[in-house]
Amino acid sequence: MVRVKGGPASRARHTKIRRETKGFRGKNHSIFRWAKQAWMKAGLHAFVGRKQKKRDFRRLWISRISSALRAQGLRYSEIKNKWLHARMDVDRKNLSELAINYPAVFEKIVDVAKNAKIVK
Repeated sequence: MVRVKGGPASRARHTKIRRETKGFRGKNHSIFRWAKQAWMKAGLHAFVGRKQKKRDFRRLWISRISSALRAQGLRYSEIKNKWLHARMDVDRKNLSELAINYPAVFEKIVDVAKNAKIVK
């Protein structure tokens, strides 16, 4: 049987990893062993970051809505409960945009929520 050497395939794998790690600091982009570890770690951080991004934006939207409500002398938790009872399906992202860019519209939404009857 003919001996098959893995040179071209290995070189292709190494080149792929080095291409992926272009821009990494130090030897993490040039030496394959270090580059592979850095590439795997970067992938892990990217996975975690995608989950954290959602949390961070939700916190940002809530803080924006809360500060707009505090200017009116209200609390976020109370108004959020009233929005649920009023069956208002406006998400936090759009509410925060309304609070920043269209305060008059946001005030009307808050008034509708304030006047909603809480059904137990």
